Amino acid sequence: MDSYSSSFFSSVLRPKLLTSLAVIPHKSTKPTSFSVSSVRIEEKPAVNQDPKTPTTTTSTPTRTVSQPQPKPQPRTQSSYLPKKRAEPTIPTIILNACDDIINNFIDPPLKYSVDPRHVLSDNFAPVDELPPTECEVVQGSLPSCLDGAYIRNGPNPQYLPRGPYHLFDGDGMLHSIKISRGRATLCSRYVRTYKYTIENEAGSPILPNVFSGFNGLTASAARGALSAARLLAGQFNPVNGIGLANTNLAFFGNRLYALGESDLPYAIRLTPNGDIETIGRHDFDGKLAMSMTAHPKLDSDTGEAFAFRYGPVPPFLTYFRFDANGKKQPNVPIFSMTRPSFLHDFAITKKYAVFVDIQIGMNPMEMIFGGGSPVGADPAKVCRIGIIPRYATDESQMRWFEVPGFNIIHAINAWDEDDGNAVVMVAPNILSVEHTLDRTDLVHALVEKVRIDLRTGIVTRRPMSARNLDFGVINPAYMAKKSRYVYAAVGDPMPKISGVVKLDVSKGDERRDCIVATRIFGPGCYGGEPFFVARDPENPETEEDDGYVVSYVHDENTGESKFLVMDAKSPRLDIVAAVKLPRRVPYGFHGLFVRQADLDKLL
Repeated sequence: MDSYSSSFFSSVLRPKLLTSLAVIPHKSTKPTSFSVSSVRIEEKPAVNQDPKTPTTTTSTPTRTVSQPQPKPQPRTQSSYLPKKRAEPTIPTIILNACDDIINNFIDPPLKYSVDPRHVLSDNFAPVDELPPTECEVVQGSLPSCLDGAYIRNGPNPQYLPRGPYHLFDGDGMLHSIKISRGRATLCSRYVRTYKYTIENEAGSPILPNVFSGFNGLTASAARGALSAARLLAGQFNPVNGIGLANTNLAFFGNRLYALGESDLPYAIRLTPNGDIETIGRHDFDGKLAMSMTAHPKLDSDTGEAFAFRYGPVPPFLTYFRFDANGKKQPNVPIFSMTRPSFLHDFAITKKYAVFVDIQIGMNPMEMIFGGGSPVGADPAKVCRIGIIPRYATDESQMRWFEVPGFNIIHAINAWDEDDGNAVVMVAPNILSVEHTLDRTDLVHALVEKVRIDLRTGIVTRRPMSARNLDFGVINPAYMAKKSRYVYAAVGDPMPKISGVVKLDVSKGDERRDCIVATRIFGPGCYGGEPFFVARDPENPETEEDDGYVVSYVHDENTGESKFLVMDAKSPRLDIVAAVKLPRRVPYGFHGLFVRQADLDKLL
């Protein structure tokens, strides 16, 4: 799943590796005092490492990672030298004690979905930062077209949770594998968000976990009061943002952004040696306020980017775009969305922007009377697809079409047909939507192709496969254009991903399963979202599937992680290269490949 760092709250307020938590395995649902008294995370040493090799240590409070001593380099911001933390003040000590009382007695992590002993088990557990470290190609060779960096975002809590913790609550960490001339370098760095920075300096958490900290009226009141006290004590300023930047990345306007939908984007860059630097929170010259989707859509033909934000107060949806230079254009508020809805993703065509108003939205009664999350599913709500001209200046031409039971979290692609009189959308439809945010292991995502006839209003739906598929991607050059192939992750169950399949959506009209290629990683091996990299993106005559599918994959049997490169045209998605990583990469969310030519353009 995605981080889904919820915009609803932004307006109001480490595997089978050697991990030891001084806690008893959680089996009972009886209230217990949750306490983590010690944490030790030891990464397996590199094979055949010379014991005489000098090492350096990356400092973080409780975990260490060692690697060969790099050659001396001039100090830059990317060195991330540790800062001396200030001694905690009396108000800080008191407020932290109140936080412990809430987490241990008022709202302990009793539910499966927010118990950190479950959520952070296996390869979901966090890791330390890793400076640029050379990797070993252990199978095949890296294709010459992979000249650049594959960067993937995901949650990696800076501190072990004191209480309830949801998978979506972790601080954003970027895992970048920079490839040049067949050699690869891995680097892992936190996004230096405002939240990460103030908590790093304080030496403890300050802001509450948004997705797990407000389940029930009592918990919400207690944590809300504590947050207000921290605000008055000057521990944080919400004006600076409370987002995690843990969901996705996007490159447009010659800038690279780390994204989370509860905050503004954070501009980042890669140094020549492969390190990752956070430039800062970016508001586009003051024109972007509050937040932005973590799934903007890029039209490779025009260089434009299209985006939106959603929230708990009207307008519940606001659509906007960026020109080819990255300049934000005026907002288009959508008041015809009459109630807050969980809009995590959307789609564009050459003529339209396409939104899906799903059954997940604000659910205050469940929070008050059921002790649940303020965000939940409404089974009585009828899903709708909204279509608006992509260059609209107002919502006057917005049209809504009822599509019962069509609950999407991610959109794969959309395009125009019949001279613009029809729109086709491909997306995974989430079955059992009520489990989307708390029991992703019970969720089944069915990829569908939906066609909306704009003249008659008739909506036609066809399933592409019966398998549990999500995190679908296409050749980026086909965004907003009719595309044939989709590469999707196989849930086993979600959020663990056991393989990748290739879908030929043109077969959907024949009412047959559209899977034409499959790669299963093997027993105990799980990966992440696939990403397609074209072999020759500058050649307009190249075939749509002429390229490679890349992903990080972790072997829970050995504790090792690899970067896999698969032939997108082959019937089994054959592995053409495998890179052994110097340490494990946790499971995460979304990523992208940025070519060196684009990295060189970064502002």
